[in-house]
Amino acid sequence: IYAQRLLEVLLLSEREVQLTISRSGRTLLFQELGLNVDVDNFSAKSLGLKVPDEALQYLHYCHFADYFSPPASGSARSAGMVICPCSGGTLSAVAHGASTNLVQRAADVHLKEKRKLVLVPRETPLSLVHIENMRRVCQAGAIVLPASPGWYHDVRGLQDLVDFVVARILDQLEMEHTLVRRWGD
Repeated sequence: IYAQRLLEVLLLSEREVQLTISRSGRTLLFQELGLNVDVDNFSAKSLGLKVPDEALQYLHYCHFADYFSPPASGSARSAGMVICPCSGGTLSAVAHGASTNLVQRAADVHLKEKRKLVLVPRETPLSLVHIENMRRVCQAGAIVLPASPGWYHDVRGLQDLVDFVVARILDQLEMEHTLVRRWGD
């Protein structure tokens, strides 16, 4: 749900988005949101986004096995990358530079190019292995932003909690938004 909402906000802001969905990501989309996304014959409509059709022009899909797509190369420009959600396995691959799909390769590229990389883990509890991998990626320049919604901003429902996490991601990407009220406002 965090990834879906993040995509909506980025596309409504007319931000160019290069989207990659791993096999596990496809499974999560089905299990958690009931979305049947065909990663081999991708259709943006299958993501269930609440955006006008014209916003979908900003979405560019890159297959998780396509190492010739722009995110696989440091010569392609990027304002940043978000892995949302970031599984323990993907966290480990990024921490150790073991790229077995485009998500992991693109993360490796962002680290080597010193570009913004935001990892959104949501697993709990954390093992020492997870914590050590988080330490490694932070030392390499990534931002670890656990999907831990705050309750101190006048929460009225589930959407407020989702927007809290998405707002924190957007803050890391230095994007203006009005998803949550700023502290002190």
